[in-house]
Amino acid sequence: MIHPQLEEAARLIRAGRLVAFPTETVYGLGANALDARAVQRIFEVKGRPPSSPLIVHVCSLEMARALAAAWPEKAAALAGRFWPGPLTLVLPRQPAIPDNVTAGLPTAGLRMPAHPLALALIETSGCPIAAPSANRFTELSPTTAEHVRKSLGDAVDLILDGGSTPVGIESTVLSLAQDPPLLLRPGMITREEIEAVIGPVEARTAAGGGAHPSPGMHPRHYSPRTPLYLVRGGVLPAGGRGIYLRHGETMPATPRDYAAALYATLHRCDEQGYDWIAVEEPPDLPEWAAVRDRLRRAATRA
Repeated sequence: MIHPQLEEAARLIRAGRLVAFPTETVYGLGANALDARAVQRIFEVKGRPPSSPLIVHVCSLEMARALAAAWPEKAAALAGRFWPGPLTLVLPRQPAIPDNVTAGLPTAGLRMPAHPLALALIETSGCPIAAPSANRFTELSPTTAEHVRKSLGDAVDLILDGGSTPVGIESTVLSLAQDPPLLLRPGMITREEIEAVIGPVEARTAAGGGAHPSPGMHPRHYSPRTPLYLVRGGVLPAGGRGIYLRHGETMPATPRDYAAALYATLHRCDEQGYDWIAVEEPPDLPEWAAVRDRLRRAATRA
């Protein structure tokens, strides 16, 4: 079924406006990725620093290859295995991509989302769409249209409501701009799954000074308004009224189900007026790396 607002959303994208739309991961705040002025509005609305680049969303391999200055065999293999899906590939970019999309770096993150509405929006717009999560910078990512409304209000020209996002956390980001490839942000496509396709991968999920090579590398990120604490052994914060989210009890037992529920649960907790949210630290296992990354950044105070 074609979304009744799809044509209007595509018209707005072509006109340099902002449209929030669902992907399989979270809702994105989208603008024409080739229009530097439109992209600048994303940074203004989110309060996002220019050192944090944006992901460019495409609807076909042809669109992705046209934006990349190089398309190595590993990119072809990974796109063939995981696209459409929650994997962003960082590659040398073509000059057509504005500097503010990439934080001035010579690389760009490209992704083909696995959501029919996202793909239809890109195709109908006729251009790639740059889109970070549709929320204020460092705050909780949105997994429903209502989350977007509460965070950004009327700063967005249109919100395409596609229901809840099924994956629930942001994409894996892998840089192919060096050898061996570098995992910059863990996601639900794991390092082990990637290595099964292309061989050894290194990891660097902390950003140095200057421009970040990937979104999601700021120390504090994905944070509810309510202070969040990662705890072990049931040792809870002293004083006040809080809630304790336990693995396998108040939170799902498997990493995929946990990720799908995480942000929606934290949004609900934020609405309850708690003084703190305590989250039992998830297992220290490879399949939990993405969830652990999000919780660790959400609990950072700086």
